[in-house]
Amino acid sequence: MNRGNNFDPAEIAKFTEHAANWWDLQGDFKPLHEINPLRLDYINQKAPVAGKKIIDIGCGGGILTESMAALGADVTGVDMSEAAINVAKLHLLESGLTIEYLVTTAETVADERAGSYDIVTCMELLEHVPDPVSVVSACAALVKPGGHVFFSTINRNIKAYLFAVIGAEYILNLLPKQTHDYAKFIQPAELAKWARQNRLNVADIVGMTYNPLSKIYKLATDTSVNYLLHAQREDL
Repeated sequence: MNRGNNFDPAEIAKFTEHAANWWDLQGDFKPLHEINPLRLDYINQKAPVAGKKIIDIGCGGGILTESMAALGADVTGVDMSEAAINVAKLHLLESGLTIEYLVTTAETVADERAGSYDIVTCMELLEHVPDPVSVVSACAALVKPGGHVFFSTINRNIKAYLFAVIGAEYILNLLPKQTHDYAKFIQPAELAKWARQNRLNVADIVGMTYNPLSKIYKLATDTSVNYLLHAQREDL
């Protein structure tokens, strides 16, 4: 596979279809808005973002991207959905923030800007690309020695299928149907292995849980469904 072609047109089409709703707090991306404070706080605790140069891989409409910029980071957002990037750019008129947005792949920007960023974030992307290992490698290439990389994705097991697919998409209607493909889910041990193979030392793995009764998300030790992984690039 050409490094710059690590994307699935069908996946991009799914997110492009709903792009206009990225900033609708009650719309298709409501769960992303609800988990964003947790993700942001986790990132900021592990690697304070103020004054840091950050690249957000798979940024979509810019929910996390903007929140990091609002804390004083110099942020670049990357996504292969041109419609989502256009929505992200349009929202800057409302937020008043300054963010560089690029329609490209992680691999392409890594070839152009290796070792340029203090922090790399890649949230909810790995389970949507043909070759997630290639994205992990690109993220490792983008970060400076000693810098931080954050991934979030979905575990692969029966519970994850029941919660993330059947529950979230078909019962609770938290996400549009067919958002996820169970076969593309990634176990924490797999992601940790890919990180280590790319000179990323795994510092922490934490789960994210959802209570359908209280409708509250929280970080937890339970990594059986959604989880975040924090790694740090080895010093050269």
